[in-house]
Amino acid sequence: AFASLVFTVTDPNDLSVINEFRKGLENPEVLKWPENGGDPCGSPVWPHIVCSGSRIQQIQVMGLGLKGPLPQNLNKLSRLTHLGLQKNQFSGKLPSFSGLSELSFAYLDFNQFDTIPLDFFDGLVNLQVLALDENPLNATSGWSLPNGLQDSAQLINLTMINCNLAGPLPEFLGTMSSLEVLLLSTNRLSGPIPGTFKDAVLKMLWLNDQSGDGMSGSIDVVATMVSLTHLWLHGNQFSGKIPVEIGNLTNLKDLSVNTNKLVGLIPESLANMPLDNLDLNNNHFMGPVPKFKATNVSFMSNSFCQTKQGAVCAPEVMALLEFLDGVNYPSRLVESWSGNNPCDGRWWGISCDDNQKVSVINLPKSNLSGTLSPSIANLETVTRIYLESNNLSGFVPSSWTSLKSLSILDLSNNNISPPLPKFTTPLKLVLNGNPKLTSNPPGTKPSPNNSTTPADSPTSSVPSSRPNSSSSVIFKPGEQSPEKKDSKSKIAIVVVPIAGSLLLVFLAIPLYIYVCKKSKDKHQAPTALVVHPRDLSDSDNVVKIAIANQTNGSLSTVNASGSASIHSGESHMIEAGNLLISVQVLRNVTKNFSPENELGRGGFGVVYKGELDDGTQIAVKRMEAGIV
Repeated sequence: AFASLVFTVTDPNDLSVINEFRKGLENPEVLKWPENGGDPCGSPVWPHIVCSGSRIQQIQVMGLGLKGPLPQNLNKLSRLTHLGLQKNQFSGKLPSFSGLSELSFAYLDFNQFDTIPLDFFDGLVNLQVLALDENPLNATSGWSLPNGLQDSAQLINLTMINCNLAGPLPEFLGTMSSLEVLLLSTNRLSGPIPGTFKDAVLKMLWLNDQSGDGMSGSIDVVATMVSLTHLWLHGNQFSGKIPVEIGNLTNLKDLSVNTNKLVGLIPESLANMPLDNLDLNNNHFMGPVPKFKATNVSFMSNSFCQTKQGAVCAPEVMALLEFLDGVNYPSRLVESWSGNNPCDGRWWGISCDDNQKVSVINLPKSNLSGTLSPSIANLETVTRIYLESNNLSGFVPSSWTSLKSLSILDLSNNNISPPLPKFTTPLKLVLNGNPKLTSNPPGTKPSPNNSTTPADSPTSSVPSSRPNSSSSVIFKPGEQSPEKKDSKSKIAIVVVPIAGSLLLVFLAIPLYIYVCKKSKDKHQAPTALVVHPRDLSDSDNVVKIAIANQTNGSLSTVNASGSASIHSGESHMIEAGNLLISVQVLRNVTKNFSPENELGRGGFGVVYKGELDDGTQIAVKRMEAGIV
């Protein structure tokens, strides 16, 4: 007994844990440890055990096919630095590793552990490598990396492929300054790559093939990880464009982004990267296929305009794709705008003329956001653009003023900013519902429905080809508004009797005059019409009508045959045979058409009495405004 005590050098706590480890196995004989006990750190040292003095430092049983659970007091091996249990059939609950402050390498991958405790990662301050790949941990609910892992400041490799990690990618992983390898493929991660990953020193990042909704959002942040050599993002819901800055990743050799929702043109910086492998399959990449420098490249199942590397797209296609880039690639357009012919009927919201040229862009309520691209100016045949009720912002490109065929531009109900460019061609510009455009922009006039039109646009009625489109009226420079154009002239009819003895008997010839003022007629509508009775002594037997103009003092005399002559002067005189009466005189003798001089009322106006200086009695009939 004394001899046995002398030669037992293994720490009693460590020996207890190792014996429990062996007892839990279904096939302990595989270890070839002494059947009747012994000293793991003694002589000879047990297989698969490495000791430092009396303390067990390493357990290395990789690939032995061991079956059974681990002892739950495994963390009592407080001097353990290496644990290699990978590629066996260990099962059950993982023991807590809390307190294993000297543990540097832990390989638990490719087993059948089904549960991981919450405090598993606590206190692993010297951990450099941790592998939990291919274990069905918390299969029902999934699990997340606890914040305690961020205390492992020396961590270099963290691999947890297919072990039911769920939820968002922890932000603290992007701040771990020593982490170089992060392999989290085939889990249940969701959401974006956190912004904390900016400038991370990672060399390998695998986030591919997440189940459920998968990871999503932009991949812009990866372009800042200049140390990357392998980047796998395939099998997710990542969207947006490949950042141009991807070319900064000069160490990158393997890039896989297939089966996502990435859009846009392939940046030239990516095409020029000498990669070993590049996989772009199953996305929504558009435009031309560039000539790639990658050794192995695949770009099937996309929306490229051509199928061969280096072939160019039609100019109209490129103009529309640049527009699409500006409005942030709404999904409906991304899914339908493919190929090299926008007039083939598949391009949503695009119509073409008989010459197979784009004539209409019709995209109201199409989930457009972002800004308007100057590239639309390259579509010289476009006549109408409908972009109302979206979320567009920024300015209207000045290059759009070069669209000579453009007749309608509807930008209502957006967030367009001033100033607006000055269009020089006939155009109906609809801008209502843009909060930043609170007043009519310079160079435009108000028109119905809160739209504006260029102040120098010629008259041009533009019929709408769409139902429910806003209407607008286009004006000529200096032209009166329709309200003035259609207003009725005030007409007064004055009847002068030959016989003054009959006060209520007078001869009157009601005359209805339509005074239609045309755009090139610069004279205002007449304000008074005076009718004289025929003079029986006149051989021509002509009724003379004098129209007084209060603006310029001119006098227009019209005879019964409809001919007219104009006399200039400031007297505002009206001639009737050898009788000459001033309009002002008529006002004076009727006391400015005073009610006390009223004789009666008729269907066309009021009759007033008056007496000239020579005693001649007259009756004057003044027509109401609006009578024609």
